[in-house]
Amino acid sequence: MKTFTLGTSLLILVIVLVAYCLEAEAQVCRPSGNIRGRKPPPGECNQENNSDCCVEGKLYPIYRCSPTVSGNTKAVLTLNSFQAGGDGGGPSECDNQYHSDDTPVVALSTGWYSKGRRCLNDIVISANGRSVRAKVVDECDSTMGCDGDHDYQPPCNNNIVDASKAVWEALGVPHDQWGELDITWSDA
Repeated sequence: MKTFTLGTSLLILVIVLVAYCLEAEAQVCRPSGNIRGRKPPPGECNQENNSDCCVEGKLYPIYRCSPTVSGNTKAVLTLNSFQAGGDGGGPSECDNQYHSDDTPVVALSTGWYSKGRRCLNDIVISANGRSVRAKVVDECDSTMGCDGDHDYQPPCNNNIVDASKAVWEALGVPHDQWGELDITWSDA
């Protein structure tokens, strides 16, 4: 029979707990499936702000969930135009309106959008040593994409805060670095 010292037993317990926590965290939000990309008709995918267009036959993961929201939720900030004719497509889901790029507004990934529960509420976005309040006006759809309703763009990842130019400016990000940025956010 093998005996363990208290120190060895504690080390084993810590290793098991860390492994359990990492596994639990990884299981928080897994892809719900895939959609197959379709080539957009000519002129139908607006690439303003370096938006991606779907690629014919490519599989894109979809998510019905997002990571758990905390007081300091990690996310990726992306750039979106909420103006008429912008790369955001149609009017915003929350109010059926377009919004100026000069107004701090965002779209959240499907899980965080939470079936509209955050509509027209503010969130606080932090990065680059600064913070900004922005109003949630839309969903960055993580369940659908590659169709006319989504401007032939792929589905959003599950950790996206898609923001207007006003948000990027308020965070003090140089224009040549706009596109994707690691951030944290919380409900205001």
